[in-house]
Amino acid sequence: MKIVICEDDQLQRDQLLSEVQSYANFHEPSIEVVLCTGKPEEVLAYSQSQQADCYLLDIELNHQLDGMDIAMGIRQNDPLASIIFITTHADRLKLTFSYKLAALDFIVKDTPKRISAQLREALQAAFTTYKQIGQSEQIPMVQLEIGERIKNIKIQDIYYIETSPLPHKLTLYDCNGFYEFYGKLKDFEQLDSTFFRCHKSFLINLLHVKEVNKKSRTVLMANGATCDVSFRLVKELQKRLISEQEKRLN
Repeated sequence: MKIVICEDDQLQRDQLLSEVQSYANFHEPSIEVVLCTGKPEEVLAYSQSQQADCYLLDIELNHQLDGMDIAMGIRQNDPLASIIFITTHADRLKLTFSYKLAALDFIVKDTPKRISAQLREALQAAFTTYKQIGQSEQIPMVQLEIGERIKNIKIQDIYYIETSPLPHKLTLYDCNGFYEFYGKLKDFEQLDSTFFRCHKSFLINLLHVKEVNKKSRTVLMANGATCDVSFRLVKELQKRLISEQEKRLN
């Protein structure tokens, strides 16, 4: 679960970062802080290009944009992300309902001990939501268990999955890199209509096929990788690609 922290006070920002990292180390190794900043524009840029799963936002920032402005920008790009507001003035929390920001939790800056307790509870709730999103049939995602970590990956971001040289393992390649985990290709074939088993060792996402080489029986993927195609599946692959293109045009 990727977390972004936005707090303009350096000391408080460092404390939040330390608390989140401590919680991750002792409770949920799947949690990682991908951005910790006091600049709202950096948070908005991240939410547009990569997106996080949870945002910790101070409402009062020494900037023309405040935490609620950031939250509105995040909601435009990602309606599923968990938003946790942090504020010195509890009365400002009422405004979050007026803006319909669907905040997961609110943390009032009080004593360090109380903030720590509230943050732990909020992180636990955010991680529960994160797991539920990955398991939902209504949301096109794949949820992987990688060691002690749980990873949600959007189906549209997956390039392909291949069998690993290691027994009973697969390697999934997406727009952020790759992940190795235990599994079988056949368990992923029916997850989405854009998936196509082109070879006994490859399951590709038709959305990310750049070209098909009939002579070498390979496909070039959007990340520059090539995947093998079985001789008997070349024509079927071409048909499926045309079908997917027509769907997108319609």
